[in-house]
Amino acid sequence: MLPYDSLEGAELALGRNLTVAERLWFNYSAHKSDYILYTHNWLFLFLVFSLVPLPWALVELYWFDAVNRFKLQPRVKRSFRELFKCYKDVLHQLIFVVVPLIVVSFPALEWVGIRTSLPLPTKWEVISQLIVYFLVEDYTNYWIHRFLHSEWGYEKIHYMHHEYNAPIGFAAPYAHWAEILVLGIPTFLGPAMVPCHMTTLWLWSSLRQVESIETHSGYNFPWSPTKLIPYYGGPEYHDFHHFVGRQCQSNFASIFTYCDYLYGTDKGYRRHKQAVKKA
Repeated sequence: MLPYDSLEGAELALGRNLTVAERLWFNYSAHKSDYILYTHNWLFLFLVFSLVPLPWALVELYWFDAVNRFKLQPRVKRSFRELFKCYKDVLHQLIFVVVPLIVVSFPALEWVGIRTSLPLPTKWEVISQLIVYFLVEDYTNYWIHRFLHSEWGYEKIHYMHHEYNAPIGFAAPYAHWAEILVLGIPTFLGPAMVPCHMTTLWLWSSLRQVESIETHSGYNFPWSPTKLIPYYGGPEYHDFHHFVGRQCQSNFASIFTYCDYLYGTDKGYRRHKQAVKKA
């Protein structure tokens, strides 16, 4: 809840006029507790999960010839029933695992110093924090993912995520409840190390979900803007990991490729690429 009684009080405290974005933020958040604002994360995750995979789902269902050549595993075609079942299964996990996690994690949020007050962060502050969050998430997720491919980790937990050996966007968060909880650590670790504004946290959670959906989309579109990101893995990189399945000891990284390169866990993928190129 903002410590100002009015817009004029906020401007007096800041010593300047509020920007349009800050006025909108004040009008929306002034009488809402920080706890209520934090729980908005569930709403954003639900909207992203429900809407972002739809373009790929439509392509999958209607099999447009113009984009068919970009499908990474063209022999696998999902029906509407399969897609909707995946959506319902993940929605169940979001409601009964993610929502309780958000509800109980608010004290940790307060402890690390996530703020809701004015001023809003500058664009460069947001961009620099997001870069840190993506790097921290990627590195931490890499090692957890490697553990989940141990015999115990795979048989007890990670097997569920690999039920989709030809991944689809809706299956990005499809996982065992324990995996959802554990992989929440890398997502929260960046904001814990570099505290941000609540709006940046919302943006980070949403972008991370969007990235995961694209990576699991099953389509490698050459016009994707993520192709401009250095060392970005993307759908083709992660699709190989799902295609190999349980035996895969390659392509563990969730976002970038540098960890797999540094620790030698991209050799199988590189051999595969060379073999495909020769063929």
